[in-house]
Amino acid sequence: MSSVRPQPWRRSAVVVALMLAAFTFNTTENLPVGLLALMAQDLRVPFAAVGALVTGYGLTVAVVSLPLAHLSRSVPRRYLLTGLLGLLVVASWVSALGGVSYGLLLAARVVTAAAQALFWAVMGPVAVGLFPPERRGRIIGLLSVGGSLATVAGVPAGTWLGAHTDWRTPFALLGVLALVCLVAVGALLPTSRPQDGHSAYGAAPDRRRFRIVLGVTALSVTGVFAGFTYVVAFLDEVSGLGGDAVSAVLFAFGGAALAGVTVAGPLLDRFPRATLAVPVATQAAALLGLWAAGHVPVAGVALMMLLGASVAPVFMATQSQVLRVAPGRTETALAANSAAFNVGVAAGALLGGALLPVVGVRGTFLVGGLLTVGALAVLGMPGHTGARDGADGDGAGGEGRGAAAGLGANGRTAKGRYRTDAGS
Repeated sequence: MSSVRPQPWRRSAVVVALMLAAFTFNTTENLPVGLLALMAQDLRVPFAAVGALVTGYGLTVAVVSLPLAHLSRSVPRRYLLTGLLGLLVVASWVSALGGVSYGLLLAARVVTAAAQALFWAVMGPVAVGLFPPERRGRIIGLLSVGGSLATVAGVPAGTWLGAHTDWRTPFALLGVLALVCLVAVGALLPTSRPQDGHSAYGAAPDRRRFRIVLGVTALSVTGVFAGFTYVVAFLDEVSGLGGDAVSAVLFAFGGAALAGVTVAGPLLDRFPRATLAVPVATQAAALLGLWAAGHVPVAGVALMMLLGASVAPVFMATQSQVLRVAPGRTETALAANSAAFNVGVAAGALLGGALLPVVGVRGTFLVGGLLTVGALAVLGMPGHTGARDGADGDGAGGEGRGAAAGLGANGRTAKGRYRTDAGS
């Protein structure tokens, strides 16, 4: 951000507003899963059509993340974020309109997905830019807590509210939360050029390491969703758990995810390598363990919680790594990582679906575990230890030659201030 930072209370308030916005976006993305039956009945469409509201959302994020980050790279972040939150407010309230058609609802979802794609790309650099460089990882951890709360509290609460009122009510409430975030960000975030400040560029630019991190994101997410897409069937058919028990296990999964990011977040700056390698390894162990021992109910529940405690920290740690090793502008690099994540979600679900008739629901977890082992192998590949790879552009797009090589707002190189192997 700017070289003159706002007062501490304003910085903290902006981070809280961005955490709430992350919670709101993530809840909006996944809420139709909990309201599937209600929405299908009211809109008079099949379940698959409501499911497409979630699948299409993720695919939209994957497709538009990089182009939107490139197109908006010169827009002041205060104006950009308030505009994105404004789109979330309008789209949420359009979704809550009485008598809304499926087509209009789908259009509102596409708009929200495009806004979320760009929001996730710029939120991190904006937040960490308000604080000293050595606190980058800690701030990313806080933002991840906001996103994880959507799984633990947002979707379950929205599902309960929709069941006791109307499926539109949770969307109306999410619009109110987005409006609160918009007002807070618009009033408290300073206006500055997006290329100013240490957070605009990687602390230790390394193009090879950046590609490794993207590969880890894509492989690990594909792995987990190859199995987790069919988790309800797994818990029912393999672990032998009933409907109420399955809901409790999924809630425990979300709680473990929240605990994982809460514990790992403060460690990101001190242990950048371990905070990524450890959760990738435990994710592989959990998926392979579910394949081997998931038929034992106690083991299945414990391993499902281990999986939850691993999945969320993996993506959080890749985001933190990207901020370190981005070979150019960080928002473009983060957009690439977000695209890799969403491609992994879609690829994992498609792969699991294709293999399901061949290997069964239990076998999908074996495939997911092997893919995650592959991610761990990719993570062990060496990266370069210098900033020269960032000198030729924007990581995924091509700009900012001098700054991409590590020049911050104070004119010092990343190598002069950071260890050059900090992100490797």
